[in-house]
This record gives sequence, C-alpha cells and structure tokens, in this order.
Amino acid sequence: MKYFIILFSALTLVACKKEKETIPDSKPADSLNIVQDSAKIDSTPEKVLVDVFPFPKEIKECSCYFAKNKADFENEKYIYADDAGKTAYMKLDGKRIAMNLISSSDMEVDEELTKEIENDNYKISVKGKKIKHEEALLFEGTLTIEKPDGSKTIIPIYGECGC
Repeated sequence: MKYFIILFSALTLVACKKEKETIPDSKPADSLNIVQDSAKIDSTPEKVLVDVFPFPKEIKECSCYFAKNKADFENEKYIYADDAGKTAYMKLDGKRIAMNLISSSDMEVDEELTKEIENDNYKISVKGKKIKHEEALLFEGTLTIEKPDGSKTIIPIYGECGC
C-alpha cells in the first residue's frame, strides 16, 4: 500500500508538471499581435471643437449666420455668424472668438457664397450654394477649420445672409 501511495504521488507530480509546461504564456504568438515602434506612432492632432452660441449682440444690421443643419438653424443654435463684411464670430475649443474677415463674396450677385477668415490659431473657410432667395438668402454648404498643426475639421452648414 505504501508503494501504491508513493507511485500515485509521483505520477501526480509528473502529470502536474507536464500540465504546467503546456499552459501557454499570457502573450500568445499570434499574427494579429502588432508591436508598435514608438518612433512611428501616429500622433494625429485633435480636431477643433465647435460649439453653438446665441446670435452675437455686436451684429446690428446685415449678417450671415449658420447652424449645422436646418433644425439647429430653426432652433437658433448657431455655429457661425458675421456682420456681412468685417467680423466673424464662432465658439471654438470652448472659447467665443471674434475674427476679421479676409474676403467675402458678393451674395446678391453670386449663386455661391465664399468667406475666408484667419487668425493666429485658425484658418476658416465658408463655402455655400444659394438654395432660396426671399427677404434673406438661404445657403447650404460647408465650414472648414484648419489649425496650424495641420488638423482639419469640416462641418456642414445651413443658414442665411441678409439685412
């Protein structure tokens, strides 16, 4: 009986030892396991955060103002407004900013709207097509925001220009 217990214990130890050897380690060699070179990590800059804001009190007469879509426009959730010639207003990266317009197309003549705005932190381009002409001109298009680090944000816009 003693020999049986010793033999059984020896077999159990050998069996346990083999079982431990067959357990794979925590990092299996898999073709999907990708090792990244720290020198080649993509450091894509973050995009610009564009917030809604109420219509600027500084604008008294003619203006252009846009929202992301028709529903936001009707609910006065604007992401861009300008005084049709000098100053553009936006809320970018949590800060309300006023920027000088560099160029703007003549909305009465053109079927397309273009505006260029730039400061030290952002270069903004507004492009739209006239979709309706009533008291004010309705436009749909895109607003593109570029940062000096190369990041670019493109947002659809819907809004109007008029006096």
